[in-house]
Amino acid sequence: MTIALPLALGFITSVIGITPPGLINMTAAKVSVEEGRTRAFVFAGGATFIVLIQTFLAVIFAKFINRNPDVVIVLREIGLAIFLALTFYFFWTSKKMKPKEKKVKLRTKRSRFFLGMLLSALNLFPIPFYVLISVTLYSYNIFSFEKPFVYMFVLGSGIGAYFAFYCYIAFFKKMESKTAFILNNMNYIIGSITGLVSIITLINVINYYCD
Repeated sequence: MTIALPLALGFITSVIGITPPGLINMTAAKVSVEEGRTRAFVFAGGATFIVLIQTFLAVIFAKFINRNPDVVIVLREIGLAIFLALTFYFFWTSKKMKPKEKKVKLRTKRSRFFLGMLLSALNLFPIPFYVLISVTLYSYNIFSFEKPFVYMFVLGSGIGAYFAFYCYIAFFKKMESKTAFILNNMNYIIGSITGLVSIITLINVINYYCD
């Protein structure tokens, strides 16, 4: 497999996982507005560093899980339920979502790099997310647990994470004036992606039991 594939997979999955508004990316945007882009980029660097570690640990954990076929099919079924729930959630909130002002208080005086590390470390979602993604992609023969592939995938996830943070930092003011439009479209896009993954996973699970 070429270097481009794991980089692309890592980049895309990371962007999908980090783009929805959350504490970390909204804090990055707030740092940009209140303290300047330079400090915001430093903050994003700290958060991205933790994402790299979390992704690597998740892939290693997924490698051990993948050795047991029974565990893999259970994870696929759990993944199917999660993806279906996410699909309904994103489409449902797209209709009901109203723009709300989010306030993030930055009380710490420490380096923004370590603040980024701290907030990112408190977010444990990336680990199960990347475990599920790794096992699912491997089942479709587009992922490998070989070291070069894993390293490139982790690097791609870091680039994707930093890119997502960059977008919040660079375009927050424009996004702020069009919050409802962006969030609604973002939810439809992500909901469509999770819906497609749900269909593929469902077909895979049915094929497993029919064999």
